[in-house]
Amino acid sequence: MSTTILPASKRDFELQGRHVLAAFIAFFAVVFAVNGVLLFKALATHSGIVANEPYRKGLAYNVRISADEQQAALGWKAEIALDRTGQVSLMISDSSGRPVSGLRIAGSLGRPTTERHDLKVVFAEPEPGRYLAVTKTIDPGAWLLVIEARTSSSAATPSGDPVFRQRRKLWLKP
Repeated sequence: MSTTILPASKRDFELQGRHVLAAFIAFFAVVFAVNGVLLFKALATHSGIVANEPYRKGLAYNVRISADEQQAALGWKAEIALDRTGQVSLMISDSSGRPVSGLRIAGSLGRPTTERHDLKVVFAEPEPGRYLAVTKTIDPGAWLLVIEARTSSSAATPSGDPVFRQRRKLWLKP
């Protein structure tokens, strides 16, 4: 067996206090940097406001519940389809399955997480109970369609409130 003797300049590494201090400082610098980036992104992308005018909306909450009960009593059902060309198709039928015609329908189509991509949609009725709206070409992914339908006659809703509301999440496959 032969033993190799290393020169004095190649001694074994010894962990010293300055090494531990440097590792400690580097670790916390990385943690603070990542937290800073995440904090900046969180504050820059969402304001924290859940609803505009929450106090007024809270005061009108009973009115909203009443409108939902009236809509449920109608028994109307909506079938919604969305394609990549931006065409939104909507079929509204009553409780017996007959098409509901003569409605003025408008709303918005956008991403569920941001208002940056929101598009206004106004529906036309090419045939009874079938409503179509055309927007620009849209990308795949999650979309949120919010519609409000009003009757043609103002006698049905003197206040101008919608008789039918729908909020539906839609998914376009990539």
